[in-house]
Amino acid sequence: MFGFDEEQIAWFGLTVGVSAFMLYMLFIVGQLAWEAKAGKFGTFVLFLALAFGMVGFIAKTIIQWVLEG
Repeated sequence: MFGFDEEQIAWFGLTVGVSAFMLYMLFIVGQLAWEAKAGKFGTFVLFLALAFGMVGFIAKTIIQWVLEG
């Protein structure tokens, strides 16, 4: 498709696509904290609880980069 093979499309989707989705999820969590008037500690807890799953994806990317480099 458009001169790209399956591996290139999958790489683009897993890096750019998932990263963009993760940034959008951070925006949603921030908006939730703002509308709930959660305060500093409440906002921290929301980000910790709702955004902690993204750490694994980021860590996997960093570990791959270190091992390949």
